Amino acid sequence: MKHLKFSLLLGLLSCIFSCNTQQSAFYQASVTINTNAPSKTYNPMIFGGFIEHFGKQIYGGVFDPGSLLSDENGFRTDVIEALNELKVPVIRWPGGCFVDGYHWMNGVGNNRQSTDDIRWGVIEPNTFGTHEFIELCRLLDAEPYICHNGLADVQEMSDWIQYSNATEGELAEMRKKNGDLNPLSVQIWSVGNEREGRDYIHKVRDAGSAMKEMDSSIMVTCSGTHGGSNIDPYLFESAGKYLDYISVHEYWIENWQKHSTPSYMSCMMLSEKPESYIKRVINQIQTAETEGHIKKGQIKIAFDEWNLRSWHHPGFQRFEKVDYDDPEIIKLIKARDKSLNPSIYNLSDALFAASFLNSCIRNTDYVSMANIAPLVNQTGPIYVHPNGIVKRTHFHTIAMYVNELEEYFSKAEINAEKLSDGKDSVSVIDAIATVDKKGENWSISLVNRHPSDNIDCKVTIGDEQLNGIYRAKILTGESTNTYNDIEHPNRVIPRDVELKFTKGVVKLPPHSLTIVHVKGDF
Repeated sequence: MKHLKFSLLLGLLSCIFSCNTQQSAFYQASVTINTNAPSKTYNPMIFGGFIEHFGKQIYGGVFDPGSLLSDENGFRTDVIEALNELKVPVIRWPGGCFVDGYHWMNGVGNNRQSTDDIRWGVIEPNTFGTHEFIELCRLLDAEPYICHNGLADVQEMSDWIQYSNATEGELAEMRKKNGDLNPLSVQIWSVGNEREGRDYIHKVRDAGSAMKEMDSSIMVTCSGTHGGSNIDPYLFESAGKYLDYISVHEYWIENWQKHSTPSYMSCMMLSEKPESYIKRVINQIQTAETEGHIKKGQIKIAFDEWNLRSWHHPGFQRFEKVDYDDPEIIKLIKARDKSLNPSIYNLSDALFAASFLNSCIRNTDYVSMANIAPLVNQTGPIYVHPNGIVKRTHFHTIAMYVNELEEYFSKAEINAEKLSDGKDSVSVIDAIATVDKKGENWSISLVNRHPSDNIDCKVTIGDEQLNGIYRAKILTGESTNTYNDIEHPNRVIPRDVELKFTKGVVKLPPHSLTIVHVKGDF
């Protein structure tokens, strides 16, 4: 019956896209692209990812020695193939909160010993360390981004950079003995994760100075704001001259302790919050620029943990070793698997991800990096199980943006009706316009957030209304709650269609993401 319903849906979409019946010029939304304003490149690093030693992100995720699906080095080949589809440009590792108890020397060499993960209450085998992380990045042609233990001393931080990047010296020789004769060339480093206060800011200042003295080519970031907090202005005053980025984190559904699955409409009411958060951070950076604490354009935003939903970890984080045999601890750790439930990740996640990425692109002057958290398992776009993978709905959003958009962003004005849920409301349409270097070929992303209604949307490029049939790719599902799972991995996948515009107006199906391609002389 479900297959019949979806076939009927596809038939309806086919009619919407390509049938030749007369279409009304009435519209409920408009997207007007300003071709006179200069186009800007946006940084593809916004399509980055994050992996932490938590749950099944690394062990049983990207790294699973002994699995029939892994290569000789322990990397899951199906996961690598999927991540390559996302063209992941940068990966942040090893944490996250995990990093507060991590000491990098435990994860290099041939005689590694297991250690207690005091943050997450498990045993860390240390079989995935610096060299394995670099190998993962090599397999993906991704830039490695390492986050330091913010509680470690400055010397430990400098030593990790010397081990990774130096051509000579005691630690460089250690790296060579451990299998990498050439420098690992890690260019992006963070001084800790989600820390704050004057002592931390002084640590950022001292570590930033020492790290750049060790390798002047590196880029440094630190904890700036997470959970909606403001950046302490003293950070810019004291440590600003050593920073290239400021790290921003947010998960808009906080499932840390209590797990919840808000409705589709509740999720859509959150979809404009990333832009508000980004603009607030930009204002704080610009204030620091105006006050002379940092140079104009010096510090960019690294939104290096983001997702609609946080992962679930009731009873944690902690700062002490736990009794691994305690039934209550075992129960709490098992509860983390709630985040793996496939039915959670529906069209809410797909469309929220599109809105988040649109916000980054629109604010490209300051947003230079974003890392979905995590890349694999928990709430990430890829679910990994012993026999394969499932590409969740937001996987396809990211894949569409990476593979379908052009490299330049052009300003677009959106006018649309409001979609309301109680006292909250957002624009029913979101959009982004991208164009190639010659300014000839366009890829336009159109999001219809409405749960049940088609929306007539008028699209104008410069003074020209779109008319005719255009190639497009659409992501939608039978309902807002449609999801992919092991048994049905392709219920929500992008589909190639032909999209009909009449006097600029196109009919966008409900709960959908559409990317339309407009080539040459339109």
